[in-house]
Amino acid sequence: MVDSLKNIPTPAFVMDVAALKRNMATVDKVRNGAGCKIVLATKSFALPAVFPIMKPHLDGTTASGLFETQMGHDEFGKEVHVYSPAFTEKDVKELLPLATHFYFNSEAQLRAFMPLVKSAGKKIAIRVNPGYSKATLGGNLYDPCAPNSRFGVTQDKLDTLPWDDIDILHCHALCEADHNGSKNLIAHVAGTLSPYIAQVETVNFGGGHFINDKDYDTDVLIAAIKSFKETFPHVSVTLEPGGGIVRDTGYYATRIMDIVDNGQYKIAVIDGSVCNHMPDVLEVPYVPEIIGTTGGPHKYIIGGNTCMTGDLIQRVEDDGKIIAPYGFDAPLKPGDMLVMTDMMQYSFIKMNSFNGIRLPDLGMLHEDGRYEMIKSFGYDAFRGNLG
Repeated sequence: MVDSLKNIPTPAFVMDVAALKRNMATVDKVRNGAGCKIVLATKSFALPAVFPIMKPHLDGTTASGLFETQMGHDEFGKEVHVYSPAFTEKDVKELLPLATHFYFNSEAQLRAFMPLVKSAGKKIAIRVNPGYSKATLGGNLYDPCAPNSRFGVTQDKLDTLPWDDIDILHCHALCEADHNGSKNLIAHVAGTLSPYIAQVETVNFGGGHFINDKDYDTDVLIAAIKSFKETFPHVSVTLEPGGGIVRDTGYYATRIMDIVDNGQYKIAVIDGSVCNHMPDVLEVPYVPEIIGTTGGPHKYIIGGNTCMTGDLIQRVEDDGKIIAPYGFDAPLKPGDMLVMTDMMQYSFIKMNSFNGIRLPDLGMLHEDGRYEMIKSFGYDAFRGNLG
């Protein structure tokens, strides 16, 4: 794989088609085994070039705004679900020709726009805060059920909702959850929201089901959904994972420009950026894997090519001690390529051009080893965002 990428321009995000097809087989297993629908959360991954590969295995997309909705409608087809913490009347009117399912965050939003959506024959959903905070990544930063959360109607306010007009009960509470997180959320919802489940046709258990992680047991998820459907035989089930669908399906390729040795550890300065191209590395935070690291004696921190002091991949211990996260058997040098794994989720979706540095290319690594450039960004991409 690395040999196939060694001559490509960098920085670049690269989708591995073989890995994507492997993951879609997992999606098929869950959909068919549990008898549920799965839609792609485009907030975490959207690469229209590979939508033709994904479409046969998914029931549609779910969006968090107008442009994602338009893309799901135009580029993917099938069902198009849309959720937002708040819509305006203008938003809803623009979305009506595009979306098939509308998810409202509060009773006020539901009552304000339900007549408009219902008259258009679209499905109506309400987001419920299930009060489940046991299987999320990153603490309160990614916990929809954290204290004082703005997401969803809390259980003490559910009785006043117009349940006769609601088609879908939506509970999104997970982030990179393992199979136990998925199973326990489903059981929690079944046990605490049964009077309301009895009044809808579908329950959407949201995203965060990390179904393609190597430690995720999909048989546990399938059993949990089947048990739920046995309890509520009239209710269908939908899942809306994003990162879990594209886990370990692609790379971020970058080259070393310089080695700086100003302290305890050497810093390899790359032709890309952590804060610009991989913001979740800093926000979560986490340390991505780099192919070829061995834990060897030559230790490096990775530094981005911007003026932000914290544009680094490093490990910070609880006591504040900084540790170089990457060890190699041989010293690194300018021109060496680094390939980071699991870089399809929440990466190029969130990239930015701070400092005016070039956005990474988007490419595909085909099963025969051929690299295909999908998109290269120039000055126009930077200038266009500035009005």
